[in-house]
Amino acid sequence: MAECSRILTKLWLRRRAGVAGLRAATGRSRRLLAGPLLGLLLVAVAAPGALARPAYFLADPITGYAIGGFDPVAFFVDGRPRMGETRLEYMWKGARWLFVNEGNRAAFEKAPEVYAPQFTGCGAYALAEGYATAGNPAIFAILDNRLYFFHTQVNRFLFLVEFETALADAQANAAKTGCVPRP
Repeated sequence: MAECSRILTKLWLRRRAGVAGLRAATGRSRRLLAGPLLGLLLVAVAAPGALARPAYFLADPITGYAIGGFDPVAFFVDGRPRMGETRLEYMWKGARWLFVNEGNRAAFEKAPEVYAPQFTGCGAYALAEGYATAGNPAIFAILDNRLYFFHTQVNRFLFLVEFETALADAQANAAKTGCVPRP
């Protein structure tokens, strides 16, 4: 996985340098980078023998922030993903977590297991099907006061329709795929 991360980082930095020049010339935003980077990550995850997820929680490969820098408490409080601020960082389970405000950070510090995504951020429905994918923080559900991420909207729908069965299958497959938090 370290080799894969190193290669992705090099590709991302090269791509970023090219996009910066394009952005200066055309005025386009960083969104140009999202599609190719996501594609590279998906290829790396699907590669045989590659680990499907980072060591602890879904982390941005460049910054190392858990769940891409989104505030885990905001999913519960605001009902939507919100980017945290770097000045409100907290280290837990080998990952750096960001928060929108001090109250969210304090709530997470008090009960991180409540707010952290289930299955370390892996896609819940994919786990139910027996494989691991990186969950997308923009596609989530809160069920029984737990946060779940999904790889696609279709996966989210299928998980919600078959919640009890899918949850049991996902829990059974989580350890096999490495989507459980380390102590």
